[in-house]
Amino acid sequence: MPPEASRDDLRTLVAAELAVPIDPAAADFAAHVATILPGTNAVLFYGSCLREARLDGLMLDFYVIVDDYTQSYGDWRARANRLIPPNVFQIAHDGLRAKYAVLSSADLARLCSSATSNPSVWARFAQPSRLAWVRDDDARNAAIAAVAGAAPALLAAAAPMLPPVLSVEALWTGAFALTFGAELRTERAGRGNSIVAADPARYAAFTAPALAAAGLAATVDGDRVEIAGGDRAAAPAAWARRRRAGKALSAARLAKAAFTFDGGLDYLAWKIQRHAGVPVPVSAWMRRWPLLGGIALLPRLLARGAVR
Repeated sequence: MPPEASRDDLRTLVAAELAVPIDPAAADFAAHVATILPGTNAVLFYGSCLREARLDGLMLDFYVIVDDYTQSYGDWRARANRLIPPNVFQIAHDGLRAKYAVLSSADLARLCSSATSNPSVWARFAQPSRLAWVRDDDARNAAIAAVAGAAPALLAAAAPMLPPVLSVEALWTGAFALTFGAELRTERAGRGNSIVAADPARYAAFTAPALAAAGLAATVDGDRVEIAGGDRAAAPAAWARRRRAGKALSAARLAKAAFTFDGGLDYLAWKIQRHAGVPVPVSAWMRRWPLLGGIALLPRLLARGAVR
């Protein structure tokens, strides 16, 4: 398959995936979220609620895409969003809860590409997502183009760390495992396996186009993937740097969220309990001073293996 055709095929796959209808309640929630910030041009839906096809008892995950941070906020939050993207907020609507992260269109395109070494955004959008609300065709095309960069960025970074011959499942689960190691995560080991297992046909369809768009010389024959090239000698050091920088950035984002995310410590405690099975007591003083509370909790969570 020629690389040019594969890039076109990848964009076609992403456009079709983003256009798949979602639960009407989630779509209504996304439309509500779109009214919060001026200059919102798209709302993307992703994460466990989409993957598990259920909403009750979970927190929905949205990315709100805006034209310009200053237009959307007009205060210190614009600078915070620009310096350490994204800003994250919590919201309730019609009996459901969600958190939404805010990125400009320019930052979405940059963070979904190999232009950034940090995996947090391209790892998420290498997974399935939906365009839950969109302002117009220009915004739709921009979102498609940005999201289409995510899977190639993931595979370009991960491939030199993986065996040159492997299965489709091993390619994607191995790639996601590397990205989880480059963030502060609450999920148990093997989370990447469950992500791929939720829709193996999707990852099979994305494999050849994403590898070609990543510029990798690869052959895909059924379930067998063979990847040639890539700087395997430099890859371990590159991922070591990515892990150090990624965990530091995760900590900075958590600190920033203390000022934007009401009830953030309680949400973190719920998420750790759900994913790691570790109870996290949150005291009244921690809720009153969430930044200090998070700093106090972190060493204990790391020691207990609840956060890695």
